[in-house]
Amino acid sequence: MGHAWNMNEGAGANDNRRRGSLRPPTNAALNSGDAWVQGPDGRKYWGRFGAAGLLVHHHRLGVLLQHRAIWSHFGDTWGLPGGARHENETAIEAALREAKEEAGVPAHLVEVKFTSLLDLGFWSYTTVVVQAVQEFQPIISDQESIALAWVPLAGVDALALHPGFAKSWPMLRGRVESADFDHTV
Repeated sequence: MGHAWNMNEGAGANDNRRRGSLRPPTNAALNSGDAWVQGPDGRKYWGRFGAAGLLVHHHRLGVLLQHRAIWSHFGDTWGLPGGARHENETAIEAALREAKEEAGVPAHLVEVKFTSLLDLGFWSYTTVVVQAVQEFQPIISDQESIALAWVPLAGVDALALHPGFAKSWPMLRGRVESADFDHTV
């Protein structure tokens, strides 16, 4: 696996990791989209206006993945930085905002390549696939991550993946590896 940055590194990190991985934030300001949506079958989905995640690919480093906090939905799995869309926010805007909030992804260093939509009728999730045009170090900047890691494409399947990401990964990987994806930056 690629290099992981986690909250266990540095002074006072044990306290941060305990907060970040075991308990949800208690004083987080909720936006208009921060709520559960219940599907017809009773399953819950996060985001009143849907949700979006950012799949960042770098030709040398691989893809940036987030080890999700234990308290989160499908916690202790690996997935994409992402979350609930705000009202009137596009999926691309939401994915870039969430990735900056959760992983310090600088929007000016990524280029949107394509999106992939899961539309359930009552809720949707958009994966925004971007290419990093320059290397950067991800930064855990909220309590939703245990770790962040650049993972080679071939190493992603070896991780315990968020179920939704696990379903979409084969198609996403195929598109990232395809000839129409720029591998030269």
